Amino acid sequence: MGKGLAKQELGLMGGAAVALLVGAAMQFWLGMHVPAVSLRWVGVLLLAAYAWRKRSLTAWIFAAMVAGSELGFDAPGFAVQLHVFSDIFLRLIKTIVAPLVLSMLIVGIAGHGDLKGVGRMGLKALVYFEVVTTFALAIGLVAIDISKAGVGLAVTMAAPDGPAPPPTHWDDFLLHVFPENIAKSIAEGQILQVVVFAVFFGCAVAMMSEAKRAPILRLCESVREAMLRFTNIVMYFAPVAVGAAMAYTVGHMGLSVMVNLGKLLVTLYVALIAFAVLVMLPAALLFRVPVRRFLRAVAEPATIAFATGASEAALPSAMEQMELLGVPQRIVAFVIPAGYSFNLDGSTLYLAVASMFVAQAGGIHLSVSQQLLMMGTLIITSKGVAGVPRSVMVVLLATASTFHLPVEPIMVLLASDALLDMARTVINVSGNCLASAIVAKWEGVFDSERPSPAVVEAAA
Repeated sequence: MGKGLAKQELGLMGGAAVALLVGAAMQFWLGMHVPAVSLRWVGVLLLAAYAWRKRSLTAWIFAAMVAGSELGFDAPGFAVQLHVFSDIFLRLIKTIVAPLVLSMLIVGIAGHGDLKGVGRMGLKALVYFEVVTTFALAIGLVAIDISKAGVGLAVTMAAPDGPAPPPTHWDDFLLHVFPENIAKSIAEGQILQVVVFAVFFGCAVAMMSEAKRAPILRLCESVREAMLRFTNIVMYFAPVAVGAAMAYTVGHMGLSVMVNLGKLLVTLYVALIAFAVLVMLPAALLFRVPVRRFLRAVAEPATIAFATGASEAALPSAMEQMELLGVPQRIVAFVIPAGYSFNLDGSTLYLAVASMFVAQAGGIHLSVSQQLLMMGTLIITSKGVAGVPRSVMVVLLATASTFHLPVEPIMVLLASDALLDMARTVINVSGNCLASAIVAKWEGVFDSERPSPAVVEAAA
C-alpha cells in the first residue's frame, strides 16, 4: 500500500511539472500571439484534469492551491471576495475541536488504565515520551523564531471571533485554566479548560472497575470515531476552501505568500532533521541502541508513513520490525501504541512551528513566557493526533483560539500540508520505534543477538 501511495504522490508532482512544461512550451511556440495568462490557465486546467483522474484529496488541494493563486494574481478584486468559502470551512472545523480533543484525551488516559499494572516499564516510557516531546517543541520554537517564516505574510488579518484571550498574570491565568462549567467551556472554545476536564475525567474513569469503565470508554471511542469521520467529510470541502484562501491571500498580499510557504517548508524540514540529529541520535547512543540495525529496521515503516501521511498505516510494520530488531513483544505491544497517544514528536514540533508562523503572520508578538505557556499547552493538546492525516489542523485551530491568534493563515498552511505532513509523520513513527528500543534497553531485555530485519528478509 505504501509503495502505491508513494507513486501517487510522485505522480502528482509529475502532473504539476507536465502542466507547467506544457504551458511554457506553448508560450515559446506561440510567442506573443496568445496572452501569457491564457497559457498559465491551460497549465491549471491540465493540473485539474490530472487531479480529477487521480481522485485524490491531496491532488485536489494542490490543484486548488495553484488555481487560487493564479486567480488571486489575475483578478485580485474578485479573489478577495471569495474569503467567505474559507470562513465556512473554518467554522465547520471549529465545531470539531472541543468534542474531538475531549474524547481523544479521555480515551488516551482511561484507555491505559493498566499503567499502574505495567509498573516500571510504563513509568519509564512516559518519562521518555514527555522529555523528547518537550525537546521537539523547543527545537520547533527556536527554528521558527530564527527563520521568522510568517513575518510579512498577512499582518492585516483579523483575530478570530470568540472570547477574549486568557489573562496573562499567573494567578489569573491559573484560575482561568480550570472550568466552572464544561458546557460553557466548550461553547466558548476554551480548549485549555476542556483539556483540564478531560484529564480529571480520564483519571477518574481509569480508577473505575473494568465493568463500569468499559461503557464510558466505548462511548468516548464512538464519539472520537464519529468526529474523525466528521472531519473526513468536512475535508472534502478543503480544496474549495484552500483555493478561496489562496485567491484571497494572493489577491490581498501578492505572490509573496509563496516565499513565506517556502521558508516554512525549509524551517520545518531543518527542524525535524535537527531533532533527529540532536535528540534521537544521542538518545539512541546513550542507551546503546544499535543505530545501523535500527535504521534498517525502521526504513520500511518510515517509508509507509512518508507515503500515507498517517502513523496508523505504519503501525503493523513498525511493531513487526521492532520485534525482529530484538525488542520483546510485551514492550512493543505497550510502548508503540501508547506512543501514538503520548509521543508525537514530529506533530508536536510542527505544531510549535505552525503556531508561531500563525502568530507572525498576524503580526502578534508572543513573549518568551507566552511561548513557554503555549509549548505546555501543546504538550497536552497534541496527544492522540498522529494516526489521522490532517487532524493536526484541529489542534492548531484549538491553539489559535486559546491564544487569540488569527485563523486565516491556517488555511495557507493547509495548502502545503501534504508536504509538511509526510516529514512529521516519519518522525512520529521513527520516534515511537526508537522509544520501544530504548525502553527495552533500559529494562535490560533487549535481544542484541537477534538477527537484523535485513537478514531475516533476505533469508525469507
